[in-house]
Amino acid sequence: MPDKLKYIILLAICTFGQTALAQSTGNPNYPNNNPNYPGQQRLNTRDTTTVKTYTADQQLDSLRKKLDKKKDTVIFSSKFIRVTNERLLKDSTQLFRLDTGLYNFENYSQLSQPRSPKISLGNTGLDERSLLYEPSHIIGFDAGLHTLDAYLLNPQDINYYRARVPYTQLYLVTGGLKEQIFKVLHTQNVNPRLNVGFNLNFIGSQGFYSNNAVLLQNVSDVNAAAFAWYESKSKRYNLLGNLIYNNLKAPQTGSILNDSIYKTGSIDKTTEPVRLPNTYENWTGSGLYLKQFYYIGRIDSIKKGTGNSTNILPTQRVSYTLNYNTRKYNFLQNDPDTYNVFPDYYFASNYARDSLTVTHLQNDFSYSFYLRSKAVKFVKNEMKLDVGLTQDYYRYTQYVSDTTLNQYGNKVNQPSRVQSASFQDITLKAKLSYRFSDRIELDGDLQQIAQGRDAGDFLYDAKLTLSGGDKAGKIIFEGYSQSSTPPLIYTDWISDHFIFHDKFNNQKTNSISFNYINNPLRLDLKAEYFLIGDYLYFASQPGGIDAAPKQETADINLLKVSLGKSIAWRRWHFDDFLVYQKTDYQSTLRTPQFYNYCSLYYKTLLFNVLYSNIGIDVRYNSEYVAPSYAVGLGQFYNGANVTFSSYPIATVFFKATLQHTNFFVMYDYANQGLFSPGFYTVNRYPQMDHILKFGVSWAFYN
Repeated sequence: MPDKLKYIILLAICTFGQTALAQSTGNPNYPNNNPNYPGQQRLNTRDTTTVKTYTADQQLDSLRKKLDKKKDTVIFSSKFIRVTNERLLKDSTQLFRLDTGLYNFENYSQLSQPRSPKISLGNTGLDERSLLYEPSHIIGFDAGLHTLDAYLLNPQDINYYRARVPYTQLYLVTGGLKEQIFKVLHTQNVNPRLNVGFNLNFIGSQGFYSNNAVLLQNVSDVNAAAFAWYESKSKRYNLLGNLIYNNLKAPQTGSILNDSIYKTGSIDKTTEPVRLPNTYENWTGSGLYLKQFYYIGRIDSIKKGTGNSTNILPTQRVSYTLNYNTRKYNFLQNDPDTYNVFPDYYFASNYARDSLTVTHLQNDFSYSFYLRSKAVKFVKNEMKLDVGLTQDYYRYTQYVSDTTLNQYGNKVNQPSRVQSASFQDITLKAKLSYRFSDRIELDGDLQQIAQGRDAGDFLYDAKLTLSGGDKAGKIIFEGYSQSSTPPLIYTDWISDHFIFHDKFNNQKTNSISFNYINNPLRLDLKAEYFLIGDYLYFASQPGGIDAAPKQETADINLLKVSLGKSIAWRRWHFDDFLVYQKTDYQSTLRTPQFYNYCSLYYKTLLFNVLYSNIGIDVRYNSEYVAPSYAVGLGQFYNGANVTFSSYPIATVFFKATLQHTNFFVMYDYANQGLFSPGFYTVNRYPQMDHILKFGVSWAFYN
């Protein structure tokens, strides 16, 4: 009733106002009566307008329409949001616009990234490792468990925002019950200097060979994070903070019993029996991350590109980082080993409960000094020196389930601690950078563990960048030398099915690389040479399943050449990425010699509203000796010398943008049955079948 009364009053005011103005036809200030007002010159014609009489309700409805149209005309979009991350804030304050494009939108899975393909146990959420040779740059303590790393959310993965309006993104990918991914991101500025937000990620997949009646054969991953970024009014002080929680569950079925599934076929693959239907691994973890830095002395600023915010360039900076996290790796066997998945057992044959808990506390201190001229239209003749010290405190504890007698004389399974240790490492860091001009830049990065359990580990890196301008492109020469302590799983490991007590030398990696990048030509070429000494890996006896750590005493040589090129002709686009690898220890590294990813698509505007890409992605790698997987150990190892045939994998897709929404429809592995009925990347673990998938990303700015 009050709303209706409001409209009646406004209608009366407008009616009386219109009557008053109608009686003043000679008022030159009224636009319709001013002959000089554009488009309002009077014509010598008689008035033939028919006046239509409206009822009170019709007049009220008309007024309501007019009032509803009087709303804010500002259309909020991605231009009101700026994004950055810890890496971009390392040397200066840099902010960029959101990437809302369609490029690579259909390649959502961690397993199918064009430039970092993975092999896995079958589908998203299961254990994986790199298909190509991608060396680790970790020095210091390492537990050695990394087969689910691709699904973890880490502090370095968090983005931070400057949001003039609240920003929410909803992301969904579904292939029915076979695969489901859902993500939520929300962020907003509490005030101009403080931004807060959260991430929620879910992966739920049954896969292609799961028994629908066995819940433990389903992937179930949860990542959650709350984050904040505070920047002082003077822009000298910044605080980054996040709280992270991870809970990953992946089935450990030991593969299906039918090792010839693509030859014999199957009526219903979800009914194919597996070796361990109720066994799985579970990784959990939580952590607190705080990073503070303060700019001392003069502060410079520079604008980089149209639409980007001003970048803040300090002349001196001090920073402190606190990182505390706890991670627990669990393996839960709930089945008898009927089909000899495990090589042996030491505690319980049918009820393993292996766990490793690692607690990590890190304190990092650093000081940075920048020497540059006051003219910062383009930063040149700049020298930068970073020095720092990092203290890492670790505590790890390993448990197994052992059979003991309780107070009543009955046998029960109880957790038993089999080893525990705590220690710390002190790492010295230094980084020197000198930019001679806008064409030449030299960088050096040194990390050395000076004291502690892993004293002697180091990573030395040097890089020279030569730029010839936009058209000529740039060349990057880089080299590094690394020495790393063997991971815990190689030297001291106690579990129900595997026990290792070994001593190995540090693994050493030396590398040099040449990289040519030309953005106008959409071309990048990279050649890398690796010399690997005392290489660590897992292997079994010929024909066996007793995976154990090994060390190759001879030096391994590996050459890796990659080429990326994009071609556009009218509305047609072609992207290609090609990798060639050659090593003298192919059977040890077990990686293909040739890999290619290409995408051909057609850009068009449909119905005058849909910015669309229609195309096909094709992946191919040459044949290689497939690795095996050790259940209960969580490691890929060199087992049986099995080489599978290799054929292209094609995906047909349609993706489009409609206002604030991106979506795709894709038919993955569309060519199944054309060259082969299926494929393997790991021994005994068949990969996905053809499947129709749908994905959508909604962005809300309000």
